[in-house]
Amino acid sequence: MKDIVLINVFGDDKPGVTSSLAAELSGFGASILDIGQAVIHDDLALGMLVALEPGRATAETLQSAIRTRADDLGVRVRFENIDHQRYQEWVEQQGKPRHIVTLLSRQVMAEQIAELTAVTVRHGLNIDHINRLSGRVPLDALDTHSSACVEFSVRGAPADTQALRADLMELSTRLEVDIAFQKDTPYRRNRRLVCFDMDSTLIEAEVIDELAKAAGVGDEVIAITEAAMRGELDFQQSFAKRLSLLKGLDESVLEGIARNLRLTEGAEKLIATLKKLGYKTAILSGGFEYFGRFLQQRLGVDYVYANELEIVDGKVTGQVSGTVVDGARKAQLLKQLAEREGITPEQVIAVGDGANDLPMLNAAGLGIAFRAKPLVKASAEHAISTLGLDAILYLLGFRDREHGDLS
Repeated sequence: MKDIVLINVFGDDKPGVTSSLAAELSGFGASILDIGQAVIHDDLALGMLVALEPGRATAETLQSAIRTRADDLGVRVRFENIDHQRYQEWVEQQGKPRHIVTLLSRQVMAEQIAELTAVTVRHGLNIDHINRLSGRVPLDALDTHSSACVEFSVRGAPADTQALRADLMELSTRLEVDIAFQKDTPYRRNRRLVCFDMDSTLIEAEVIDELAKAAGVGDEVIAITEAAMRGELDFQQSFAKRLSLLKGLDESVLEGIARNLRLTEGAEKLIATLKKLGYKTAILSGGFEYFGRFLQQRLGVDYVYANELEIVDGKVTGQVSGTVVDGARKAQLLKQLAEREGITPEQVIAVGDGANDLPMLNAAGLGIAFRAKPLVKASAEHAISTLGLDAILYLLGFRDREHGDLS
């Protein structure tokens, strides 16, 4: 019967440690059943689970040889003999559901890790791997625009997924962090299309509110907009009401507003990175096509679908041309674009902040409520409120250093 040995190596990280130890193992004809390595602040932790052929070597002779090699390398080593029943139990865990839990914050604190991992334990999930996706940040560089992300790979199936999500939402609200819980599927890093809402998502403003201010009806329109985004008013009715208040606005105002639009934190970085990775991007907006086209030119977005503001004799008429882009239309457009790109809706990411974005978020494989109203955040499967739009890259599993490699 084969001897099974767990070898754990600790010490200063240096080139050649893994190679040297593996070479020693090869002399015993050892097979590698499992292997993992992590380096934290230049400190190495290497683990190898090995099996020895009967008659070739004993666990004792192997351990003696590895200990001598470890001494030569200046690292510490620990051994544990694994019985066959325990090994078989480990094998049988194969195939259990896996999920990714992502913690997003300006700065990761011990309290956040402690409470998040307590929630996973309470719901029967076991952590297999922990990875830091964000880059190294000097202590004096931490500020309101810092980004920190830790990703947990967990195994198991929660008895009540809704209860787990409720606990994670409570935790994120209380600790002012974002926590995403996703199934670990092949689609996670194989999404191909990202659909964005425009107003208060790609840009910090609601364009219709800016137009209203220019028309002298700002307060009235803003009140209607906020009620619509909270889901208190039907989108089409509220949209028509706001539009009617813009009647007579001079067309020349549009260009000035477009040029002064502020992009949301992380928008440029996100879309530039997505383009380099081969993703297609789209703006699906209940706002106006004029501004969507302006952003398309600025950011390099592939598709724009929004409402065509009707202008006659240089004046806004208070109407739009064609089909109004409401929530249902956004979801329909998302599916049409997926079909056009030859992908499934599961490979689409949708990002929005308002109630009229929920159908689109629900239609996508990954729907993200970004700095959303409470109703939308509670209804969406995923939410980002703490960081900028580029935090979406963390949800896809990309590390900061991978963004740099694309420069």
